[in-house]
Amino acid sequence: MSTDVTDKSPAAAPPGKGGGSATGGGMLQLVVDGLRRNMRQYGMLIALGLLVILFQVWTDGDLLLPRNVSNLVLQNSYILILAIGMMLVIIAGHIDLSVGSLTAFTGAFAAVLTVQHDLAWPVALVLCLAVGAAAGAAQGFLIAYLGIPSFIVTLAGMLMFRGLTEMLLKGQTLGPFPDGLQKMGNGFLPEVGPDTNYHNITLLLGFALLTFAVLQEVRDRKRQQEFALEVVPRNLFLLKLVAISAAILTVTMLLASYKGAPIILLVLGVLVVGYGYVMRNAVFGRHIYAIGGNLPAAKLSGVKDKKVTFLVFLNMGVLAAVAGLVVAARLNAASPKAGLSFELEAIASAFIGGASMSGGVGTILGAIIGGLVLGVLNNGMNLLSVGTDWQQVIKGMALLIAVGFDVWNKRKSGS
Repeated sequence: MSTDVTDKSPAAAPPGKGGGSATGGGMLQLVVDGLRRNMRQYGMLIALGLLVILFQVWTDGDLLLPRNVSNLVLQNSYILILAIGMMLVIIAGHIDLSVGSLTAFTGAFAAVLTVQHDLAWPVALVLCLAVGAAAGAAQGFLIAYLGIPSFIVTLAGMLMFRGLTEMLLKGQTLGPFPDGLQKMGNGFLPEVGPDTNYHNITLLLGFALLTFAVLQEVRDRKRQQEFALEVVPRNLFLLKLVAISAAILTVTMLLASYKGAPIILLVLGVLVVGYGYVMRNAVFGRHIYAIGGNLPAAKLSGVKDKKVTFLVFLNMGVLAAVAGLVVAARLNAASPKAGLSFELEAIASAFIGGASMSGGVGTILGAIIGGLVLGVLNNGMNLLSVGTDWQQVIKGMALLIAVGFDVWNKRKSGS
């Protein structure tokens, strides 16, 4: 039975056998040992922090300007939405190549409904979500119940939805969208309350998020200790809380000093909290991990693998529709070329965020971190006027390093 590794610190040892105060080099060694044991969990988070620091220096402070941070959120919101769904697909041991084309198709469908047929945008939004769900369900049925490999089904879907997008738009860009729908991709929370030189609602939401995040981390640690599971050293845990608090406060103050939190950031927050809870606590989430980690064992345990796979792809279709609406709203138009390479960005975000090629491993927060790594890379390189050719090379190298790290970590754990 494993216990809290802090119980084995030098401070707990008897005199003459490594005793003494866990300060200075001893405390540093505890932190280093904790990082080594939890490298999968913290590796990309550390990489994200280093990227932010490097680009902040290289761009002479432009990266963390309030306007640029706000643009960073808006520009990467749809990739982060897709990355959440893609993480579930990859954890289940599958892949989805159709999400970029489905994103374009739902955006085109929304444009046809609202621009050409003057349909109220809330009704169009619901219909687009239904179309995304139907598309995901159709692909999920072929994969789960007919046994066709997900690579083949979604590759066919990628081609079909791209063709349907061309047919809907007839090769032209269609817009503009109604104001209500535009705000989904470009809008900000309204300003209320006294003049404080900051966006008051954003400050309140930021402090609420900070409180929730800290309490959640403390609760998770206590739960792990109650079940006699190994937890990170206390010093490393406190360092983690400090880093989380600093990150949330920094982003909150930067957004509050500009126009406030974008509306899409609230949507993302709801998705992260909701899907994070499902994957950590709900039976459905545990079943996704089970069929991705060991399908034969999951079947013997009574997991309805076909139903779970079907629902995973249905969910991916809904999230692709949400991303399609966000993209179209941000551009204020639907384009036949929308969504190009989105599937690759989402897959890369999941793998950079800690997903495993063999399935069964990954977290929602990891998908967000992976998407932010790519987003900071894109934004930072644009600020430095790096050519698109080199941007592709660098992002490819980042993906290769992330997957290589996963393979190395597995071999090390196995040995």
